Amino acid sequence: MNAFRRIAQYGQSIWFDNIRRSFIESGELQELVEKDGLAGVTSNPAIFQKAIAGSTDYNEATRNLAREKLSAKEVYERLALDDIRQAADVLRPVYERSKRRDGFVSLEVSPYLAHDADGTVAEARRLFAAVERDNVMIKVPATAEGIGAVHQLAIDGIPINVTLLFSVDTYEEVARAWIDGLETRVARGEDVSGVAGVASFFVSRIDSLVDAMLEGELDATRDDAR
Repeated sequence: MNAFRRIAQYGQSIWFDNIRRSFIESGELQELVEKDGLAGVTSNPAIFQKAIAGSTDYNEATRNLAREKLSAKEVYERLALDDIRQAADVLRPVYERSKRRDGFVSLEVSPYLAHDADGTVAEARRLFAAVERDNVMIKVPATAEGIGAVHQLAIDGIPINVTLLFSVDTYEEVARAWIDGLETRVARGEDVSGVAGVASFFVSRIDSLVDAMLEGELDATRDDAR
C-alpha cells in the first residue's frame, strides 16, 4: 500500500496543489486518482501562469482564442476553465464515492478582488456557474472583505476553499462566517448537505517559522557552550 492509501486510513486526504493540461490529458491525473488515491486538486493564478507560459500545452488553444480577439484575461480564463472542467470530471467518481467529502478541484477568484467583498461574491458566482461542475470549489482569500464574501457564498450554497490563513483568530472568523451563512441557508429551508468548505493553512509557512526558531535556539546553545 502506498503512502497516499496509508494516509487515507487515518481519515486524511491528499490533494495535489498543481494543474496542467498535459497532466490531465496524458492520463497522469487519472492514474493518481485510481491507483494512488489522490482525492483532490487545487489551483491558483500563479500555477496557471507557470503551466501556460512554461509549456507548449496551450499553444494551439491560445492561437485559436487569439483569433477571437479576446483580452489576455479572457484567454486565461477560457484556458483555466477548460482545465478545471476536465480535472473535475476525472475526480467526479471520488466526489460521489466520498459522499461529497473529497473529489473537488479549486479555482481561485481574481487576486485583484482581495479587498472587494461584493466583487468577490459576484466573481465566485460567475465562475461557479461557468464551470458547470458541482465538485468545484471557489478559492477566496481570508482578508476582511473575503471573510464577508465567505458568509454570502455559504448562503448561496457555493463550495469554497478559503486561503491565506495565517492565524487561529482569522480561522475562527472564517469558520464563524461559514457557519452563520449555512445557518441562514437552513433557515430559508434550503439544503446544505452538498455545500462543502475548506480552510487552507500553509504548513510550509509554519515549517519555515519553526526552522528559524530552532536555528535560533541552536545558535544560543552553541554560544553558551563556548
